[in-house]
Amino acid sequence: MLEIRPNCEHCGKDLPNTSTEAMICSFECTYCKTCALEIFENVCPSCAGNFVERPIRPSKMVEKYAASDKIVLDKKDLEKAKRLSEKFKHIEPHKR
Repeated sequence: MLEIRPNCEHCGKDLPNTSTEAMICSFECTYCKTCALEIFENVCPSCAGNFVERPIRPSKMVEKYAASDKIVLDKKDLEKAKRLSEKFKHIEPHKR
């Protein structure tokens, strides 16, 4: 089950369960759309995977399966992330 992390791990932007701005990779690294698509160019700076929109957990399910409230903030080295993006952004995710 997804944790539904509450913030962008790079810039710290709030991304509550209902946010349509949340993007995740296959390891559930969580970023806002600006960081995921503009800064990291759809290449996760941790695993080189791509990002997809994070689903919204229905409110009736949040009562039973709460979204995480643990803040994860891990600002990435932008030079290193840029090198990784340059290496992988032109390769389709299923071929990375």
